[in-house]
Amino acid sequence: MSGAQSEEPTVEEQLDVFLETLRESETYQQVIDTQAELEADSEAMALLDAYQQKQQQLQAEFDPSVMSDLRELQTELSNNETIKRHQAAQEELVDLLNQTNDVISERIGQEFAQSLGGGCC
Repeated sequence: MSGAQSEEPTVEEQLDVFLETLRESETYQQVIDTQAELEADSEAMALLDAYQQKQQQLQAEFDPSVMSDLRELQTELSNNETIKRHQAAQEELVDLLNQTNDVISERIGQEFAQSLGGGCC
């Protein structure tokens, strides 16, 4: 056997090309840009933090007043332009990845990325 290497790209090389293409895509860049905007928006970050705190309170013990506060915060979150742009960008990225999954699945003749359930047992 000779030590000649195959000229076919390895899976790792092909994955690197795919990831680089994804990183360079306008869709991915939009997620990165809106994430930076979100992190720079102190009002949006305060809303997200308050929402997470209320969720934790509600998980610890159900309290109707906390539930009411959570609903109000959810309304504020859904009206915040920075958060809306970031969510829209994330949704576009998920859609792109779903389309990618569909193309791969079609090419290999079976579902490529599928959930087989969680856990070990």
